[in-house]
Amino acid sequence: MARTVGVLGGMGPRATADFFQKLIDLTPAKRDQDHLRVIVDNNPQIPDRSRCILEGGEDPTPALVATARNLERAGADFLVIPCNTAHHFLDSIRRSVRIPVLDITEAVARRARGFARVGLLATRATVVAGLYQRSLGQRGCRVLVPSPARQELVDRAIFAVKAGDLGPEVRGWVREAGRELVEAGAQALVLGCTEIPLVVDPGEWPVPVLDSTALLAQAAVEEALKEDQGAGIEAVQAAFGD
Repeated sequence: MARTVGVLGGMGPRATADFFQKLIDLTPAKRDQDHLRVIVDNNPQIPDRSRCILEGGEDPTPALVATARNLERAGADFLVIPCNTAHHFLDSIRRSVRIPVLDITEAVARRARGFARVGLLATRATVVAGLYQRSLGQRGCRVLVPSPARQELVDRAIFAVKAGDLGPEVRGWVREAGRELVEAGAQALVLGCTEIPLVVDPGEWPVPVLDSTALLAQAAVEEALKEDQGAGIEAVQAAFGD
């Protein structure tokens, strides 16, 4: 029997909804009953992760821990967090519950194997915290980050998506930052903020695009089905070319 997925969401709500849709799309299901049981705690009141990391703002750890425990009590067998910056606090979350908590950066790193250099499009806080530099660096992959001016465009785009703007200007900001990374030698682009996939068309790029939201959803489906028969997992992996 498949395991129940707990989603520590709300950071932001639009990104959480995108994760849920990708989880559904990646589940090898032919009827309602084949889909996974998913418990979502969409908690937008969790304090700003970037402000804490960059400016010493309110610590989101108590709210993250409380939300994780809510999901555990509700019956989740493991947790996912569709927010990259929140993974700066992952160790505290893991210590607070008795169930596994998947790591979005590890899900991306698995897919990035074979690349010597990848470009990172993420919040400034994720860049400063070095989340992807650690996960990918352990596999011999160098992470390229935007120049300060282009990072400002990425941050502006993320805030715009959170405010509901998915328009052409916002997409152009991300394209400009991504183009800089490709010109610097990036062999793939990591969409290391779960708002970014909402304004990126992977088909526009000359290099592979690693969508952290989709890769976390893939990891969640595999985790949910790993104690079930292997055919379901193989179907998910085949969809990603693994």
